Amino acid sequence: MNSAPENSEAPYQLLTPNLILDALEAQGFQCDGRLLALNSYENRVYRVGLEDSPPIVAKFYRPGRWSDDAILEEHLFSNELAELELPVVTPIKDAAGSSLYKYHDFRFSISPNCGGRWQEMENPDHLAWMGRFIARIHAAGSAKEFQYRHTISIERYGIQPYQYILANNFLPIELETPYRSLLEALIPRIQSAFEAAGSLKMIRLHGDCHLGNILWTDAGPHFVDFDDCCMGPAVQDLWMLLSGDRRQMTIQLADLLDGYSEFYDFDPRELHLIEALRTLRMIHYSAWLARRWGDPAFPASFPWFNTQKYWEEQILSLKEQMALLDEPPLQWQL
Repeated sequence: MNSAPENSEAPYQLLTPNLILDALEAQGFQCDGRLLALNSYENRVYRVGLEDSPPIVAKFYRPGRWSDDAILEEHLFSNELAELELPVVTPIKDAAGSSLYKYHDFRFSISPNCGGRWQEMENPDHLAWMGRFIARIHAAGSAKEFQYRHTISIERYGIQPYQYILANNFLPIELETPYRSLLEALIPRIQSAFEAAGSLKMIRLHGDCHLGNILWTDAGPHFVDFDDCCMGPAVQDLWMLLSGDRRQMTIQLADLLDGYSEFYDFDPRELHLIEALRTLRMIHYSAWLARRWGDPAFPASFPWFNTQKYWEEQILSLKEQMALLDEPPLQWQL
């Protein structure tokens, strides 16, 4: 099938191992030649060995995605949280206080290598722990607004993405009409969910609070990536920690919010948004893959995307979401 990716040029084709090492050594780091690519597609992230020092992590930002101001705002937010003794990984500053570096045509940051393991949210104590952790982030995040980063909206996460997919011919022709009709039925339901939630308080969020961005050690959890931090409703950082059927999610939600409520007030009206935000993420994810399809790393890493089977399964999953959007929201007993 035809496709027309947003950026057809490979943005990282000049990011060679030698360039990465040269960029770090230009900042005064003595590299020992060890270089390990970490699991990242939007940016390029590497663990780099140093002479006589623990390894560091270098993140090379995707060209054209964020402005310098937006990247620095992310850095400032993580530093603000660290100053409150929250366990977040912050970028390393140079002697002049800068945390965003440039080398040739690339912008990059450097952070300590903080390991850990993924932790499934099956233990009620772990859910309560995460609730307390996220609530402290939100308490800080509510103190002021981002100036250079986006706000979660139906237009940005739903309407624009599905229109991009249709306009650039990613769907098999026989699935275009079913997909369009489905999305035209889903968007009003999502809008109704937002209306049911009422006037939303938008705060600074982590924005992409899935288990892969949270690593656990014996000391507890820590966030390793604030690249998608944004303005949005608090529940955006909570719903991705819920899984299973309605009964299971209701139990998990109670554990999560029991911990959360110790440090920040949760507005239960935002429970109307859980399935709406899940649906928006699904739509946005497909468009993200479509927009990045010109980057050679994406066809190699996501070979199942842009196939007949993928779009058939996507349509089926979105139909299931439409049924969930018609159900009452999860309940939480204060």
